[in-house]
Amino acid sequence: MEAAAPENMVCHFIGVFHQKELVAIAISQYLDLNKTNTYGHRGKQNESAIRNFLFKHCTSQVLVIGNTMLTGQHAICVKENIDKSEVLKSLKSAAEKLLNDFKKNGINIHLTIFKDFGTHESGDFSTTDLRNFYRFSVQPNMVFPIRKEWTSMQDYVASLSKKYRSQFKRCCSKSSTIEKRELQLEEIVNNEERIHELYLNVSHNAPFNTFYLTKNHFSEFKKKLIENFIFIGYFIDEKLVGFITLINNNKALDTYFLGYDNNIQKEKMLYLNMLYNMIEHAIGNGYEEIIFGRTALEIKSSVGAQPTKMVGFMQHSNYFLNKVLPFFFAYFEPEVSWKERSPFVDEG
Repeated sequence: MEAAAPENMVCHFIGVFHQKELVAIAISQYLDLNKTNTYGHRGKQNESAIRNFLFKHCTSQVLVIGNTMLTGQHAICVKENIDKSEVLKSLKSAAEKLLNDFKKNGINIHLTIFKDFGTHESGDFSTTDLRNFYRFSVQPNMVFPIRKEWTSMQDYVASLSKKYRSQFKRCCSKSSTIEKRELQLEEIVNNEERIHELYLNVSHNAPFNTFYLTKNHFSEFKKKLIENFIFIGYFIDEKLVGFITLINNNKALDTYFLGYDNNIQKEKMLYLNMLYNMIEHAIGNGYEEIIFGRTALEIKSSVGAQPTKMVGFMQHSNYFLNKVLPFFFAYFEPEVSWKERSPFVDEG
């Protein structure tokens, strides 16, 4: 993360000790939202200008306990049989230490956020000083469970209802001229300019951006994670038109960033094809679930992903603004309306 961080991000790594024993680790990320055009590619221009003004003066300096680049609980890892509420108390102290360190360097942090916890984990926060933080929830994490009876992609397709089997066949037909292959480090480095271009095509259409990746981001991840970082490129006549990235996370397959040529995506149903390829990879490699994240909710639902609620906790450094955080959050968080789908035969 540190070697491949966006330009507006600073990473810190936290150890929690009981006496001299390391019992928990955590990651924090400081984000300067003044250095990115958060709302610049969505909504009405005047509305975006208002949001950007409020961001700059009220919420532009953010300290996150967690990893903003992945959906899910990637904030802390705690040793077995250790009281998590005590660990959270230590992490709050660590966050306060970081706030003071930033302040000494002329940076006043507006928001402190503990990011992406399952609802079953939120009880640990109620027994600590973090109970005074504002609890919030954003779009759900789309999780795709791999059924035990699926041993091949054919098994998955057979479990789909007629409508969604037709969708699968139509997608395969549309994308039949596209070649996909896994890229190794040298190929990723050689294609960095094109990869970055394709990544920006997607990120600029997102409703909300807190950072933009640097050009060397994927090559750095491949260097460090090696076979646990999977980069799959999509080609037409040897020209790269899209890519997906995946991270091996034990029994879970984490989907990471992707990119594509917008015209090819529409013409060839490329994004849907990518989702099917992720499912095929997960089934073929014995994963128990795919973490699809919290974008493109409806299309992910159409291939079988299910919404899982995630919660976070935030606090503003200004006492009065902290009191109106629910209002600010409702104003800043883009609303997403979507319909959950049921693609499998046994779901009716």
